[in-house]
Amino acid sequence: MKTIQLKIRLLSLLFLFTIASKAQSGDEKSLDLLNSLVKVNGGYAHLASKKDVQFNYLYDNFKAGKDVSLERHIFDGEHSWASYDHHDRNVLPKQKGKAIQSLVNGKPALTLEGKPIIDEKALGGTVFLRKVNFFWFTMMYKLQDPGTNYKYLGTEKVNDILYDKVSLKYDAGVTKKEKNDEYILYFNPNTHLVDLFYFSLPDWGINDPILKMTLEYEKVDNVYISTIRKSYAPNKKGEYTMNGQYIFSNIKFNNGFKSEDFKL
Repeated sequence: MKTIQLKIRLLSLLFLFTIASKAQSGDEKSLDLLNSLVKVNGGYAHLASKKDVQFNYLYDNFKAGKDVSLERHIFDGEHSWASYDHHDRNVLPKQKGKAIQSLVNGKPALTLEGKPIIDEKALGGTVFLRKVNFFWFTMMYKLQDPGTNYKYLGTEKVNDILYDKVSLKYDAGVTKKEKNDEYILYFNPNTHLVDLFYFSLPDWGINDPILKMTLEYEKVDNVYISTIRKSYAPNKKGEYTMNGQYIFSNIKFNNGFKSEDFKL
């Protein structure tokens, strides 16, 4: 009997070790930098303790167009909803009227002026946008998600700050995604926050982390939020110019949203 119990205990420990090993991997320096970030921002548990969030979102690609939305997200389950009064970039760009998107339990829904949109491409775009908008708001709290792999890349001086650089890649076997983004994170040695990063966008055919994003933070209800993000892309000479600005405003946590509220 004791032998059987011992075997069960060993198998349980092996299972837990396997799960833990899949959660994240990286060298000691990278993990230290991530742990320092969590000490500052509290990690996902701190963010999720706020239950849900509502905010205004300006997604501005300048001449390429912009979207203006009221965003609502529930942290437990990652349910997402948004109402667009202005949408000439990512949501039904050639159509006028109020567009509403939702993603509840992985099921997308989309309406235009209250009428359901059943076009598969539009619904696929809804899934993408609901997930990516949730991610951009929560990114700095999700850097230790299962399947994350890190590698320390040394230091680089930017605007008189000597940043620690960390490569972040994902294990496709864990994420179950055919295409996974890659990032190069720049950790500020003074604040322990990520001030900027380079990233890929394989869904748009950009497979290497050559796009740049800078971040400006505000503390809202004791939560660090990157309320202003600016994106940059290189030209043929490798020179970077700003091509977008993305602003979160009027952020409110603990609104009492339920997943049923997001269903269209």
